[in-house]
Amino acid sequence: MEKEQYIDVKNYVREKSGLYYAVMVYTNVRGVRKEKWFPTKLPVKGNKTKAEAISRKILREFEIPREDLCYHEVKGDAIIDNSQPIEPQLLSAVLEKITLSELSTDQVSNLLFADYIKMYLPLTKKRKKRIQEATYSAYCENVKYPIEPYFRKKKTRLKDLTAQDIQDFYDVQLDRVKPNTVIHYHAIIRLALCYARKMGYIKENPIEQVEKPEKNRFVGSYYTTDEVNELILITKGTKLEIPILFACFYGLRRSECVGLRWSAFDFENNSFNINHTIVSTSIDGERVLIEKDSAKTVATIRTMPLSLDIKKRLLEMKQTQENNKKKLKKKYNNKWLDYIMVDKKGDLITPDYITYAFHKLIKDNNMRNIRFHDLRHTCASLLLNKGKGKVTMKDIQEWLGHSDYKTTANTYAHLDLTSKKTSLETLSDIIKFD
Repeated sequence: MEKEQYIDVKNYVREKSGLYYAVMVYTNVRGVRKEKWFPTKLPVKGNKTKAEAISRKILREFEIPREDLCYHEVKGDAIIDNSQPIEPQLLSAVLEKITLSELSTDQVSNLLFADYIKMYLPLTKKRKKRIQEATYSAYCENVKYPIEPYFRKKKTRLKDLTAQDIQDFYDVQLDRVKPNTVIHYHAIIRLALCYARKMGYIKENPIEQVEKPEKNRFVGSYYTTDEVNELILITKGTKLEIPILFACFYGLRRSECVGLRWSAFDFENNSFNINHTIVSTSIDGERVLIEKDSAKTVATIRTMPLSLDIKKRLLEMKQTQENNKKKLKKKYNNKWLDYIMVDKKGDLITPDYITYAFHKLIKDNNMRNIRFHDLRHTCASLLLNKGKGKVTMKDIQEWLGHSDYKTTANTYAHLDLTSKKTSLETLSDIIKFD
């Protein structure tokens, strides 16, 4: 079966015996430079422009010979299988233009692990369990750095990769980043190696003997009541006002704040739905926005009661947006009409902007440095410590949209002082020291 053309071809005009020739230049799959010459029959004098036009026409119609497209010997119409491994350095010129399925089992086994995992990445989208674009982007970023450069420097082939090689990689990274980050590296390495074992590229999967780092328990920072009130005051009327209000009051994530839409609000019954997110991520080196009509998990899709104070502010903003639209007319960006988080021109206020602007805001106002996501923890801490026994961990789980109770309990156990104080008072009444 004939292979698809994945190789780039460049065209040039060359002089020979007083005539112009069109030359097609490419590197075949074995890394050998090839040139194909075609006569234009044009004399050199005064015909360069015409010769270049002919060269471009030949390029459009040019087909690379079959023997230069595949890793097999071609004899007549028969393709003879050749299982001899090709040296990785010879493949480097074309690896990015082919897929793993175009290589024999032995050829894949002999690839550098750095090359193999890069070529495996697109296959994560074809797994039975579909992954989100943001997840795929994270896989790509982690392979790009630090996985691919680390193993390329080691020059370890896929078939020679050992559990110790992987463990050494983890140990090096743990000196640089936290265990949770290394767990993300482990995830994509594991997927790649499980696929390699399934396809027969390797006989044993070394990841099975590797100790995955233990997840480090995260304790988020949070603002006090006075700090929250100060933050809300200084952001009033700014682009950060709505995300700050919804993060502090409802514990919304950054993506959920940006994903708020007017159609999700029921102003008559004073409620709104959290069922849409916008995530900012990197794909092929460019920052892109990914819109999703479903949130992180089923639990995150929730209906919330609407604060009357926030309702009043939202209706004022809605009227302002309508006025801006009428004023700017065709210059107004209609793409984000249903979204609350837009500026005067109708452009979306992005997740990246929120992160940048929030850090600048608290720095300029000499406030204690926390992350925007820590406002979600702030919301939980205020509920737990100011709820006076009325707000339970189960209530927090539903308010924040955690998928299970365990997540809430593990994350905010250190903040659950109210229930502990009640227990203390009960025991103090029973046990007397005098």
